[in-house]
Amino acid sequence: MFYVYLIKSMKNNQLYLGLTNNLRRRFAEHNSGLSSHTKKYMPYEMVYYETYRREENAHKRESNLKLRANALYQLKRRIVVSLKSPHLSDKCGDQS
Repeated sequence: MFYVYLIKSMKNNQLYLGLTNNLRRRFAEHNSGLSSHTKKYMPYEMVYYETYRREENAHKRESNLKLRANALYQLKRRIVVSLKSPHLSDKCGDQS
């Protein structure tokens, strides 16, 4: 299985979008400082993930969310209750 996920920094509310084949391991890496892109903003909470059987489908979804602001905006609207932040449109970084 492959996962496209969205985590939120509890330090500054920044969102991070990523892709992995082991969601538990990758989330633990983010929260232990093993990811150079995210370590200065830890700890993180998992706010959303999607599961895919095929890696290419997960890559297409991740790319769509990163390259098309409207797709990411619509996803944020769907999960706004989980994110607990009224100003989501300015909070998502394009890191992987």
